[in-house]
Amino acid sequence: MDRLKTILTLGLLSVSILTSASIWSAPHHKMASSIKPGPGYRALEFELPAIGTYTRPKIGEASDGIVINSAGEETTLYKLMDDKITLLSFMYTSCGDINGCPLASHVLNKVMRRLTEDSRLSDRVQLLSFSFDRLKDSPEVLDIYAARFKAEKTENWQFVTAVNDFELERLLAEYNQFVIRDMNENGEYIGSISHLLRVYLIDASKDLREVYSVSFLHPDIIINDISTILVNDPQAK
Repeated sequence: MDRLKTILTLGLLSVSILTSASIWSAPHHKMASSIKPGPGYRALEFELPAIGTYTRPKIGEASDGIVINSAGEETTLYKLMDDKITLLSFMYTSCGDINGCPLASHVLNKVMRRLTEDSRLSDRVQLLSFSFDRLKDSPEVLDIYAARFKAEKTENWQFVTAVNDFELERLLAEYNQFVIRDMNENGEYIGSISHLLRVYLIDASKDLREVYSVSFLHPDIIINDISTILVNDPQAK
C-alpha cells in the first residue's frame, strides 16, 4: 500500500484539509449556492480514449475487513467483492456536501443503471458504499439510504459499515481515507465529518487500479476504465 499512499498523499492532503475546513465551516445552504457541482452531475465535456487503448496499472492492494451490510448480516469486503471488479466508495448518509457523498452516490447510481443495461458488465462488477459513520448509519439507516438511489433493486450495489471501531479505523488507515470528526469543546462528536471524496476501482484480483476524486468521478470515465480493464486483463474476465 506504500505506493498508493504516496500517490494519494502528495498534492492532495494539504488541499483536502483546506477544502474540508472551508466546506464544513459554512452552513449547508451557503455551501450549496457557492460551490459548483462536480462534473459527475452533468455530461462529460471531453472525449474519452477508446476502450483498451490505455492502461490502468496496479497501484496497490485492496484491504479486507469485517463489515455489516444493510440487511444486518456480518460479512467481509472480500466476500462482497466476489472476484469482481469493484467500485468502493467511503461515505456517510447525512453528508451535506454536494461534491461529497451525494456526488458519489449519484455517480454510482448512474453506473448501476449502465450495468443493468449491459449483460457484459452486470455479472462482473460490484458497487460498495462503505459508511464511516458507524454508530449513526445502522443497517436500517443504510437500507433507507440505499432505497433513495434504487440500490435495493439490484445485487450490484451494497451498503455496508464496519463491524466495530477498531475495524473502521484500520480500514480507513489502510485505504488512506482522510476523515476528521467534528467535536465540541468536551470532546463529544457533534455529527459533521470532514473528508476527502475518493472512490476506489479494484480489479477482480483485489488490486487497486484507480482512485477517483471529484474532478474525475464521472460514470462515463468509470465505465470506460472498467471496460478497458476487462479488455486488457485476462484475469479480470
